[in-house]
Amino acid sequence: MTAKHTLTSFDQALESLRKAVLTMASLSLRSLENVLNGLRDRNDDLCLQAIADDEEIDQLEKQIDREGLDLLIRYQPVASDLRRVVSAMKMSPNLERIADEAVNIARRARKLNRHRELAEVQLIMKMGAHALQMVRDSIDAFVREDIEQARAVVARDDPLDEMNAGAVGQLLARTTEDPEELRGYLNLLFIAGHLERIGDHATNIGEETVYAVLAEDIRHQRTADQK
Repeated sequence: MTAKHTLTSFDQALESLRKAVLTMASLSLRSLENVLNGLRDRNDDLCLQAIADDEEIDQLEKQIDREGLDLLIRYQPVASDLRRVVSAMKMSPNLERIADEAVNIARRARKLNRHRELAEVQLIMKMGAHALQMVRDSIDAFVREDIEQARAVVARDDPLDEMNAGAVGQLLARTTEDPEELRGYLNLLFIAGHLERIGDHATNIGEETVYAVLAEDIRHQRTADQK
């Protein structure tokens, strides 16, 4: 009976940890959706909502750290159980950084909204749609422990990097062609960088999902394959 009770208690604690991670994931995803819509629609209220959500996301990261450490100390899980706890704990800082990057985009978008609309925002929206789908799919892969989807997210990071490089080139050209809007183009350059980093964090979540399920470390695998 004791062993059964301990196992049940561990399962309940692990489920509580997963629920906290999913709540954090939902909020981080909502923040990114809000800032992209705020950028597209020049809507300050959506940007401010993303900034307001950041405190709750930070608190959830601390909660996940506490619950994860408690699980490791109390139950000393092994094999797949250990990997699932550790992966959940490693997922939360990636979610927190996605939310942080969303806040950075929100602040830049609000600055853009004070000036005339720039057509080059569409370059950024294409990047934003790609990064947003990476985040959605990485979270979904984690929830469903879908290895193929997790690997697909990782593979989509390189195209996002290429989109970023293309956007940077065009925006830099516009700074010389239209110097009166220099600040606007610079804000778009920063936003492109934030989106590229969001893709990196979605990639990290995909890699952690593969590790949690298969105990296979695929980090830096693409770099090694290219050598």
